[in-house]
Amino acid sequence: MDGDFFGPLEYSAWFLWAGLGLLVLVAAWYGYVFRSTRRRPAAQQAGQTPVPPAAFAAPDLARLRRDYLQRIDAVDREAAAGTRSSRSSHQELSLLIRSFVRDASGMDATRMTLAELRAAGAVGPAARGVPAAADAIAALYPAEFAAGPASGVRDAARAAREVVRSWN
Repeated sequence: MDGDFFGPLEYSAWFLWAGLGLLVLVAAWYGYVFRSTRRRPAAQQAGQTPVPPAAFAAPDLARLRRDYLQRIDAVDREAAAGTRSSRSSHQELSLLIRSFVRDASGMDATRMTLAELRAAGAVGPAARGVPAAADAIAALYPAEFAAGPASGVRDAARAAREVVRSWN
């Protein structure tokens, strides 16, 4: 009977070393990917002193107004025709107002919360039209985020047009 029993087989030591080697390779790969995808300041890349960002160039406000008024009219028409939902229309109008503020003032309003937008409206001459834009966006919030059906696209489009027309 003693001759029929075999104890557990031992693994070769090279399995341990191969496993540890694979772990080191995986860790090195993650380190390489992490380091190679991080942005470095331009000064570090070129070995130069940092260059300040270019000043915001004032856009052609008449052309900008015309373009945004056309886009707002298109959203209003689509909503009236029933090809765009009320919620989607309000969201698009909010984005158009924010994009107009960005293009007219250089302030990236598309990435700002309503509170940040209101705070930015109190600062400097470049942000003169921002309080009206913040008020219009605040009026759009219930229709954008309410659980029930949204309504009043005509009024929202009218408010968006007013922000664009009154910008100075």
